[in-house]
Amino acid sequence: MAMKVFFPTCCNTADSGVLIGHWVPEMRMAVVLGVVHFPFIPNQVKQHLTEMQSLTGVDLCVLGSWSNHSPGNKDLSRFLEDLSGVFPHNIWIQLSKEKGGKFFNCYLSGPGPEGNAADRLILIFYDQRKVMLSHWHSVKADSLQNCSHVEVDHNSTSEFAMMFATVAKSECLFVMDIYDQGPVKMTHWQSEGKEASIVVELAKMASAPVCTLLSKLLFLVSGTTRTFNLWPVNFFWRKLSTCGQLGYRLEHLQTVSSTKKASSPSEHMRKANIFVSFLIDVFLGLLLISWLYRENRIGQMADALVPAADHVAKELTELLEWLMGAPAGLKMNRALDQVLGRFFLYHIHLWISYIHLMSPFIEMILWYVGLLASLGLTVALSVISDIIALLTFHIYCFYVYGARLYCLMVHGLSSLWRLFRGKKWNVLRQRVDSCSYDLDQLFIGTLLFTILLFLLPTVALYYLVFTLLRLLVVVVQGLIRLLVDLINTFPVFSILLRVCRAYRLAAGVKFHVLSQESGRPLHLLMQINPLTFSHIVQMYRLPTYSCYPQDSWSALCRKLFVGELIYPWHHKNEKQE
Repeated sequence: MAMKVFFPTCCNTADSGVLIGHWVPEMRMAVVLGVVHFPFIPNQVKQHLTEMQSLTGVDLCVLGSWSNHSPGNKDLSRFLEDLSGVFPHNIWIQLSKEKGGKFFNCYLSGPGPEGNAADRLILIFYDQRKVMLSHWHSVKADSLQNCSHVEVDHNSTSEFAMMFATVAKSECLFVMDIYDQGPVKMTHWQSEGKEASIVVELAKMASAPVCTLLSKLLFLVSGTTRTFNLWPVNFFWRKLSTCGQLGYRLEHLQTVSSTKKASSPSEHMRKANIFVSFLIDVFLGLLLISWLYRENRIGQMADALVPAADHVAKELTELLEWLMGAPAGLKMNRALDQVLGRFFLYHIHLWISYIHLMSPFIEMILWYVGLLASLGLTVALSVISDIIALLTFHIYCFYVYGARLYCLMVHGLSSLWRLFRGKKWNVLRQRVDSCSYDLDQLFIGTLLFTILLFLLPTVALYYLVFTLLRLLVVVVQGLIRLLVDLINTFPVFSILLRVCRAYRLAAGVKFHVLSQESGRPLHLLMQINPLTFSHIVQMYRLPTYSCYPQDSWSALCRKLFVGELIYPWHHKNEKQE
């Protein structure tokens, strides 16, 4: 089994010294984290490694020596070999590179057949900065095997995951740079100076007091919202989309403003996705406000609302008058047809009277409701969904009346059909049992069955028409709900990170062969394979509070056929993944 040595590319030009890193004997792998160059005192190096080991939790040690010298400098080479007695290790790695040379020479010393076996060693160069800032994702092997030209090796995957984890845990080791006054001088990816931005550092300093203040304010707001758990306020809070969206955003703000540090990179990514999603939502909401309150568009919408309601009422009245006649040449039960038609016409009259009664206040209501868009576009869309529900409440009533009457007749016909076959439904055992009926029961059952059977076409026609209208409203509300959920759950930050800095989301690695010569170790350059966009959406998609219908199309058609109510995509307290 070949031994693998991971060497950071930032140390190619480092001065001669010793290699600091982590040794994994069970995987025969050495991860070089830096080079401590001369001059140094061995006891101070050991003390520094002990301190770093207590901070990072990584077993740090001196792996070997590093020589970057001119050809023919044998004294330095002999001195570096003698360091193996000062820093004892099972396998001492001697890496050397001649100045002006391109590739390394490597020698292994220690017990076993590994000594001087350069052809059994693989030297892997890696970008320490990218590996340090990246987060290794354990993508399932099944999803990787579905991709073309990909072979999954679970052992190598665990090796690279451990290598990434080792570099990530050693963050404290990379704090010191050449400008720090200390006994140990190291070369690593930040040895020339810390990579930082003034704006980012100022934002980090200001984030702590801002988050503390915001968390206290949100605690007070969440305390006032507890009164919404009382009935009947709780009933309206759970039914209105706007209230559900406000509660959802309140939870998001509490998560983002939490002073508790993220325990894992996944949790940190989740907070970043929530924060960016909230910013984009508010920005889109402010754009909507700027469009609404420009050129008096609120007044134009209020003026167009009442004529639109009158037009809808006129169309529904004409539809009911068509149903009260001979729709499509069908012969209906005239008495029942007239009763149902007049009943629904009266509801239309009540609804249009309600709209005209509210018409003087519509512009003021829309003006104040439009300000809710400052809380985000999703809140504005939820308000639109609730307005659609209120404006089409009469259609919902028509659908409920027709569905209940149709369901009653269907269940009555099914019960009477069992009566003809000498059967009955056993409520206790939830099954159909045999039963004997007398002549009077059969006569009454036959009479009722005939009446219901001849009245069924009239009721079914009204039920069909109002079900189609109700489904149209539900589809519109569903599309709005899908748009809201897209804004709420789409991992915008992760997608932008994948586009701008793909190495931050590591799903695997790939290698380029740099040198393959006999007597020399195999030189490979490791590069990071980023997550695909589909995996990013799947892994970092935020949970939603919406409850979508879990019924299949066959179950939905069955409900429509027997007259069961099809509820809209309402909301529940529990979150759905």
